[in-house]
Amino acid sequence: MNIHEFQAKALFEKYGVPVPAGVAVTAAADFDTALAKLPDGPVVVKSQIHAGGRGKGTFVDGYKGGVKYCKTKDDARTAATHMLGNTLVTAQTGAAGRKVQTIYFTQASDIKKEYYLAILLDRATSRPVIVASTEGGVEIEKVAHETPEKIFKVFVDPAYGLADFQVRQLIFGLGFTGAEAKNATKLVRALYKCYWETDASMVEVNPLITTPTGDVLALDAKVSFDDNALFRHPDIVALRDLNEEDPKEIEASKYSLSYIALDGNIACLVNGAGLAMSTMDIIKHYGGNPANFLDVGGGASKDQVVAAFKIILGDPNVKGIFVNIFGGIMDCNVIASGIVEAVKEVGLKLPLVVRLEGNNVVAGKKTLADSGLTIVSGDTMADAAQKIVKLVA
Repeated sequence: MNIHEFQAKALFEKYGVPVPAGVAVTAAADFDTALAKLPDGPVVVKSQIHAGGRGKGTFVDGYKGGVKYCKTKDDARTAATHMLGNTLVTAQTGAAGRKVQTIYFTQASDIKKEYYLAILLDRATSRPVIVASTEGGVEIEKVAHETPEKIFKVFVDPAYGLADFQVRQLIFGLGFTGAEAKNATKLVRALYKCYWETDASMVEVNPLITTPTGDVLALDAKVSFDDNALFRHPDIVALRDLNEEDPKEIEASKYSLSYIALDGNIACLVNGAGLAMSTMDIIKHYGGNPANFLDVGGGASKDQVVAAFKIILGDPNVKGIFVNIFGGIMDCNVIASGIVEAVKEVGLKLPLVVRLEGNNVVAGKKTLADSGLTIVSGDTMADAAQKIVKLVA
């Protein structure tokens, strides 16, 4: 689960990570009240959407930049008026863009130097890793590609936690000395505590800045959480902004289905993430384009299958459906019964190809055959993939 920058900064403040003063606003009528809470001087106006590249983005009406540095509060009010309610298109939103429904006014900071700092899970070592660089404020992917020597990592033992020598390694690696080193030490410790105690999957600060007075601040904040741990954090769940999520993905989460919308036209209904990836690959191999990733899990019920079909058909781009099930824990006949019920309930007119294999497959295939519905059977995954691609074409 992702949250907005203003929410992430509020979380940072709770854990003692210093951030510039800021106020979030959802209505233009509140602009003046919000700006009055900030000190006099320059203000940065930030569009709040779940996507990167906001500063380089363009609104659909041609207005440039979802992040604006404004010398006065009057300028900030004008910029916010352009942004709020407008649709911002960035490299990460796609052509459709995202509607800006929250504006974040933040005090402009006097920047001496910018750095990059992030904490995330390294899956290769199964440990938290702190990634740091003296090259902040730019795309870290570009730094990694062009100057990888400017990025260094510190791996943390989850059983012991962040050690003193590791904090010193980070501080010295980034070149902090004097008051900056002292302040950066406090920030790193607080940031790691925030990451660990909230079950975050990633905490990123880009840029982390120093000021001429020796302060070290998180100028930006990006935090995402492990969905599997959210049951422990109802306060974090309350931060979820459904306006930033695909309605089909929201509906899928209600039925414990893993759904991600893609831009193709062949819908996939599969059990198991690995099989889902393979299914999308084989559709591409035979010249088709998958419309989604949809994993019903290892023990889906008939109701979940029906819900999955309804979610799939909520995508107007879908021109055919490929059901690919390998029954281990999953009972193929349960899936088959769900497919039959779903097809009848939604009045499916699109091509449907089903490949079943594994647990109780004979009964499952019989259920499909006896249904009287137009369901094409695939003997193998390759055979089924070729059939759905041909039918859609």
